[in-house]
Amino acid sequence: MVLSGRAVLLAALGLLLTGWSAAALGVYALAFVVVLAVDVGLAARIADLRLTREPVAPVRLHEQGATTVVLENAGRRTLRAVVRDAWVPSAGAAPRTQRVVVPRDERRRLATTLTPTRRGERSASRVTVRAFGPIGLGARQRQLRVPGTLRVLPAFASRRFLPEKLSRLRQIDGAVLVRQRGQGSEFDTLRTYVLGDDVRAIDWRATARSRDLVVRTWRPERDRHVVLALDTGRSSAARVGDEPRLDAALDACLLLGALCARAGDRVALVAADVEVRARLGLTGGRDVLPRLVGALAPLEPALVETDPQLLAGQVLRQVSKRSLVVLFSSLDTAADTGLLPAVRRLVGRHEVLVASPSDPTLDQLATSRADPLEVYTAAAAEQAVLARATVVAQLDLAGVHVVEGPTDVFASRVADAYLDLKAAGRL
Repeated sequence: MVLSGRAVLLAALGLLLTGWSAAALGVYALAFVVVLAVDVGLAARIADLRLTREPVAPVRLHEQGATTVVLENAGRRTLRAVVRDAWVPSAGAAPRTQRVVVPRDERRRLATTLTPTRRGERSASRVTVRAFGPIGLGARQRQLRVPGTLRVLPAFASRRFLPEKLSRLRQIDGAVLVRQRGQGSEFDTLRTYVLGDDVRAIDWRATARSRDLVVRTWRPERDRHVVLALDTGRSSAARVGDEPRLDAALDACLLLGALCARAGDRVALVAADVEVRARLGLTGGRDVLPRLVGALAPLEPALVETDPQLLAGQVLRQVSKRSLVVLFSSLDTAADTGLLPAVRRLVGRHEVLVASPSDPTLDQLATSRADPLEVYTAAAAEQAVLARATVVAQLDLAGVHVVEGPTDVFASRVADAYLDLKAAGRL
């Protein structure tokens, strides 16, 4: 049983009216208890209620969604209640409580707005029903389990870069033709030789049938394979700016997936640390983004040390044809985690691009010299920057493309690297 604020006020009023007389106070208390018991006894029975939850539609991170609980009163008494549909805090449920009156054999729909602050699966806790009596002194209360899950999709903030990247992609596919033979290019058309053309591109058979020298032009090959490899270990949980490193990688994956779909390339996904967390087979066309979002949405960083050899092995099993492998990992811990041997294993069979969001706080810490503590902090920051630069130099020597950048432009830089490789005929 739960007492209402009205009951507390009525009890306090009784103390004033009885003048603290023991006999009068006892009579008043007895009457108060009897009235309270009768009021609670006349409240609707919570066991007679039927609660169901309508399906919850997925929503993007930081956008508003809604969930609806249908409350049906199958009892004989009118329900006067306060209902709370509780969710995990990161679901951002509002309002906290709702008042409802449900006559017998009727139902009410209780809508709750959800504004999630974390990506992934957000679950409903319990629905608490507090049923009051006719005069509202006391209430029956019970927590009921009404399962519900909100799927929070990545925010895809980088979609603001999509028009610019698509415009450049159209230029690559249309006007910018690759003039030399090379890996990752396909025949486009024949045209007359002009000064500066590579003589190896001359088509002698076509020239023999023409009065002029004729050369073949080449364009970036379509239907290439792009493999997105995500490190979901402890380094991906580190916050870079206002978000975990993993979220910045997911944003870049979505932008790159959208570009690949428009370019006619096929996309695969592998996410792993000490075990595989997500896998998506080669997908093309309109299916790329929906399937990619579905695979990425539930991913969360695991507080374990990633096994780079496992990730590399999964990539090699995923595709046999030469592909572009975009590996999202941290360069800050690469020297200690064995990333370099795993990347060298991939370079022999694929074009490899390593992408890592940079942490702007390192540069800020490296410039502070106000006191001894800041000097030591700056020295540690400088050491971290130097270690990262060493890893980048080793990757360059191995023939790996490296992309770095702050989280607000990281996805854009990854997309630019993809377009540069496509324009150069290396895809």
